[in-house]
Amino acid sequence: MNKELMEALNILEKEKEISKETLFEAIENSLLTACKNHFGKADNITVQIDRETCDFMVYATKDIVADYDEVEDEVTQICIDDAIQLSKNAVIGDTINIEIKSKEFGRIATQNAKNVILQKIREEERSVVYNQFFEKEKDVVTGIVQRYIGRNISINLGKADAVLNEAEQVKGEEFKPTERIKVYILEVKNTPKGPRILVSRTHPELVKRLFEAEVTEIKDGTVEIMSIAREAGSRTKLAVRTNNPNVDAVGACVGMNGARVNAIVEELRGEKIDIVNWDENPGNFIQNALSPAKIVAVFADPDEKTAKVVVPDYQLSLAIGKEGQNARLAARLTGYKIDIKSETQAKDAEGFRYEDYMFDEDGDVYYEEEYEEGEYEESGYDDAEYDDSEYDDAEYAGSENDGYAEAETEEGAYDASAEETSYEEETEA
Repeated sequence: MNKELMEALNILEKEKEISKETLFEAIENSLLTACKNHFGKADNITVQIDRETCDFMVYATKDIVADYDEVEDEVTQICIDDAIQLSKNAVIGDTINIEIKSKEFGRIATQNAKNVILQKIREEERSVVYNQFFEKEKDVVTGIVQRYIGRNISINLGKADAVLNEAEQVKGEEFKPTERIKVYILEVKNTPKGPRILVSRTHPELVKRLFEAEVTEIKDGTVEIMSIAREAGSRTKLAVRTNNPNVDAVGACVGMNGARVNAIVEELRGEKIDIVNWDENPGNFIQNALSPAKIVAVFADPDEKTAKVVVPDYQLSLAIGKEGQNARLAARLTGYKIDIKSETQAKDAEGFRYEDYMFDEDGDVYYEEEYEEGEYEESGYDDAEYDDSEYDDAEYAGSENDGYAEAETEEGAYDASAEETSYEEETEA
């Protein structure tokens, strides 16, 4: 029996990850419960189990009294005559340990002892599962779709089932039983019926964790995800940066021929993902966040967290996006309230023109004497407050055409110098 008991304990420890010490304690408690049911009390009962051989002994500690007349409680007291038969060294007023045969317990006491062991095993199993998934909270796991419970979905995560609520489901996504999907663990609650695990498919952190698992550079810290904005099922914008000049942060996330990002897009059922470079300069960061739209100028106010953006006329709809999605995601990504206007609209809109930042309240030009002749021509705005570090050096700095850099203007974009030349040719004609 001892060998079989040890084998059973080893199996429980391996399969359910319950320590043998906990199981030994459960057996001891079950024997105490059986004694209490058999004798009516168990205050003086002691159970000892050998952890190596599984040999156990149950004994009661009784007080020795002079004769039978003084025995008031047979469970806790014994007369000297009976005590001497068990031990020749028995003395009145002393105590003696008397072994109790567990085989003498009745059926009810034995059944209660069994229930105590089973209950302890169930409690420990729930505790192990709870601790296991509590460590995975705010992480991504793979689950198997089981069934629909109303509008919620039950997902098997191995040792426990999770619930994907309707609010955490992506609209348009449909799952079939036995289908494997990745979910983000929102919360793990410990309840009397076991751990309750809530998962999500819409949380922005789901995309972040997927990139961490897919992109080695993010996992080892070479590339860092700075911010993320997501509209589940439609589009996600991701801002990344790296401190290693030899590593292209965006390229690392995209992978060879888009292999890395495509794997994530496939897992998200075709959700579009924009990956942009993060920049400490708010003007540059906002420009990157509004991609793929081309930007003419960005006027960012770090204190108010607002930005005014000018785009070419033909790029306005692209910058705003379908139902305002591109601008909305860019605002979430950067943390700035973004106002976008086309070049035509910006000519008559206050705050969207370089001239609005040229003069102080008295009408004086800011620091005009600090600039050499020809530098920032027709500009003269305050370099201390609106220096070219606030704008993308590639597009805005060093321009002599109304503060714009038209060298990189694509075909079809607004080009101030080209328009001026065309006007002069018409005049000469």
